[in-house]
Amino acid sequence: MDSILDALQEGRLFELPENDKNHALQFLAHIIEAFPQIPTGTDIVGSVMAREKSMNTALGRGWACPHARVDFEEDLMCVIGWSPTGIDYGAPDGIKVSIITMYFVPSNQRNHYLREISIMAKVLKSLPENNRLSSIRELNDVRNYLLDMITASKETIGPDARARMIRLQSKAAIASQPLSDLSNFVIEPVSIIVGSNLKPVALTQNLELMNSIEKIPDLTERLDADGSYQNGTWKIVRRSVTAYQGGRTMYDCIALMAARGPQK
Repeated sequence: MDSILDALQEGRLFELPENDKNHALQFLAHIIEAFPQIPTGTDIVGSVMAREKSMNTALGRGWACPHARVDFEEDLMCVIGWSPTGIDYGAPDGIKVSIITMYFVPSNQRNHYLREISIMAKVLKSLPENNRLSSIRELNDVRNYLLDMITASKETIGPDARARMIRLQSKAAIASQPLSDLSNFVIEPVSIIVGSNLKPVALTQNLELMNSIEKIPDLTERLDADGSYQNGTWKIVRRSVTAYQGGRTMYDCIALMAARGPQK
């Protein structure tokens, strides 16, 4: 389960604000599409959704492991989504899915992927019936739960893995900015407010991002249709949508940009 450990160390654990299965899968797939290693135009979303349509990827015990296979060589990677309320995923045991581990599987990593999934399935099978996953309420507790899972696998606990786990366990959760550990990107939370006779307003601490978003005439239409929008160097990914009185709507999003060097 070394890919999960890598994901935790690099901040690729996300809280899923919606409990809709398709939206959750699209959100995580859009995150993978934004990886600097992924060639422009690679349709991770389409690959994940097509595979899910042909075969349900729920493993049981509140877990699901969708994946996208690609025909080029890279490292095996995953992103992890956590749903506090659980997602009606159609799992064979009827339990709502709380953890979605989405894998990016290059052609040279398929054996590695199969081995990792096999280990994960064995660990899940060994869990007690009263699995504590359903009682978790905070993202940092999810991180600790996953570290316990990795320890239980007894497969990645070499000296290096143990040292990385100790560092992760010592980190305090930053509830207001749960995405700030992501090392390969500049990550900015952003809220976009739209309404009739109202120019789109972007609420963000990043002035460059604000100016960029407020110049996009069809941004919310694209977010509604595709779940994301690529605007030059920024990729904007919809997390959730909330309607308010007066015909106003707020889009809760994250914006990702490949890091261009040390950030001030």
